Amino acid sequence: MSNKPDAPLALVIGATGGIGGAVAERLLAGGWRVRALHRDPDAARRTHGRAGLGWVKGDAMIEGQVLAAAQGARLIVHAANPPGYRNWAGLAVPMLANTIAAAKATGARILFPGNVYNFGPDAWPVAVEGAAQNPLTRKGRIRVQMEAALADSGAKVLIVRAGDFFGPTPGGNWLAQGLVKAGRPLTAVTYPGPLDRPHAWAWLPDLAETMVRLAERDDLAQVEVFHHRGHVLTGAELVEALEAAAGRRLAVQKLPWFALKALAPFNETFREMLEMRYLWDEALALDNARLVARLGAEPHTPVVEALRAALEGLGALPRRPEALAA
Repeated sequence: MSNKPDAPLALVIGATGGIGGAVAERLLAGGWRVRALHRDPDAARRTHGRAGLGWVKGDAMIEGQVLAAAQGARLIVHAANPPGYRNWAGLAVPMLANTIAAAKATGARILFPGNVYNFGPDAWPVAVEGAAQNPLTRKGRIRVQMEAALADSGAKVLIVRAGDFFGPTPGGNWLAQGLVKAGRPLTAVTYPGPLDRPHAWAWLPDLAETMVRLAERDDLAQVEVFHHRGHVLTGAELVEALEAAAGRRLAVQKLPWFALKALAPFNETFREMLEMRYLWDEALALDNARLVARLGAEPHTPVVEALRAALEGLGALPRRPEALAA
C-alpha cells in the first residue's frame, strides 16, 4: 500500500480476479492505498502476491465484514464474481447487497465492472449506455437486477461496461479458457462463433486505466454509467492479430458446442456457457461516445501488442527479454 497516510484508500473485493487485480494494480500505481478483502489473506498473498496490497480477512457474503473492511475507503471496487459461472443467483446478488450497505455507511463510491450480459440482440449492433436491457439469459437478468439495485441504492455508483476481457495473467476469460490453451505453445485457435461477426474485447490494463481515471474525477454524478469500447474484431480479424502476435500461421477450429450441450446436464459451467452463445452469433460492440467526451480519449493499446503480452502471460509464447525484466 502507499506509505502516505493521506493517500486515498480503495477497498477491492475480488482482487485475485482479472478485473479486480488489474484495477488494484492501477490504483497502486496511481498512489492509492489499496485494501484487498479475502477469506484467506495469507493464501492470497502467496498466490496473488501483488506488491503493495493490504490484504484483510473477510467474506464478501458477510455484511459486517465488508463494512469493517470498507472503513475509511473512498472507493469500493466490487469485482467479485462466482467462479466458473456457478451459482450466480445465490452469490452475486447478496455480495453486491453487502457492498452497497458498506458504501452507504461509509460514503464511498462503488466502482462496478459491468458487461454485455444485460443486453439482448435488440441493443446491437452498437449498444449505448441507455439501451433497453432485454437479456436472453438468467445471468443477464441477474446483471439487470444488480445494476438496478445499484442505481436505486442511494449510494454513489460508477458502472463501466466492457466486452469480453483478456489480460496478461491467466484467469477466467474466453481468450485463456476458450480460444487458446494456456501453458502450451500456440498453434491453434478455437473460435466460438462465425468468423465474420464483430465481437467486443477489452484489454484489462486499458479497462483498469479507464475505470481509475473516471473514479478519480470530481465531476461525477451520483450514478454514472460509461461504455468502454475496447477492441471490436471479427473472428477473422482476431485470428489475424493472434498470428501477428505469435509470428506464425495458426489452425482455426470451431468450438464444439454440440459436445458442451451433451455434457451440460452434468456440468454447470457448460450449461451457463451455452446460455451465452448468442453473444458470439450476433454483431456486438459498445458505444463509447460518453466516455470519450469525459476523458478526451479511451486508453487503447494496439491489439497485437496486447495479445502478445496476454499470450506471454498465459505461457503460450516465450516471454521477450523486456517482459522478463519487467
